[in-house]
Amino acid sequence: VQLQASGGGLVQAGDSRRLSCTATGRSVNDYAVGWFRQTPGKEREFVAAIDWSGRATSYQHSIQDRFTISRVNSGYTKSTVSLQMNSLKSDDSAIYYCAARYGNSWSHQAGDFDSWGLGTQVTVSS
Repeated sequence: VQLQASGGGLVQAGDSRRLSCTATGRSVNDYAVGWFRQTPGKEREFVAAIDWSGRATSYQHSIQDRFTISRVNSGYTKSTVSLQMNSLKSDDSAIYYCAARYGNSWSHQAGDFDSWGLGTQVTVSS
């Protein structure tokens, strides 16, 4: 599956931002999608994940009250996964990546995901 993330930018602390990930090229019912983020010198960190149907989600505990992941499948091989981020803090500044994990399960480990898109930078100024 090919993934493309978009929606990053410079925002003020307390603002909201919506990231989108467009996934194409594979049957939509064959993969979960996760969002991860990474800052310089640190490992890629799990943020949220959603199953193929959009009905089951999982969040990093520290952000689950501010971020919401959702998914819309359009046809057989296209899916759009969004990450709505509210009440942004400077600690949320990072490059955000979306990734697909084949099969009907997910993981919080970056190494368990099979395909990755290029990231989108989110910078939160305080």
